[in-house]
Amino acid sequence: MDTSETEFAQIVKEHKNTIYTVCFMFSKDSDEINDLFQESLLNLWKGLPNFQGKSDISTWIWRVCFNTCVSSERKKKRNITVPLPTDLNLFEDKDEDSRQIRMLYDRIHRLKPFDRAIVLLWLENMSYEEIASIVGISVKNVSVRLFRIKEELKKMSNN
Repeated sequence: MDTSETEFAQIVKEHKNTIYTVCFMFSKDSDEINDLFQESLLNLWKGLPNFQGKSDISTWIWRVCFNTCVSSERKKKRNITVPLPTDLNLFEDKDEDSRQIRMLYDRIHRLKPFDRAIVLLWLENMSYEEIASIVGISVKNVSVRLFRIKEELKKMSNN
């Protein structure tokens, strides 16, 4: 696939929310999210000429972004870092629905990155087949992991 900068810009414009969503699930720090976004864009640009169209482009984008974020997570674990506080607060509402969303988000964020990604994809209403394709496991394994993840989320406290 031969892609010009204009075509790439259009692809990014159409899938910007997807890219940000994946990056957001791997960090709460706005600077780190932006770094992951930029690194994802770079990997998408590098990989686009090799995209063969065997899957939907949105599935391929999820996969590239997911792999970029997982790789970054592994690098982070090798380097000792001091987390900086962030002023990012997406849940300012104080109503019951907002508290429930905040609680779910906090619990999901405590999951391991791979499990977090599976839940994120499931919450995006992707089929088990699409999730399997993106994360590189079997459809049956997606089903089993989602069941276990849901059980783990139920057992978590609100801390």
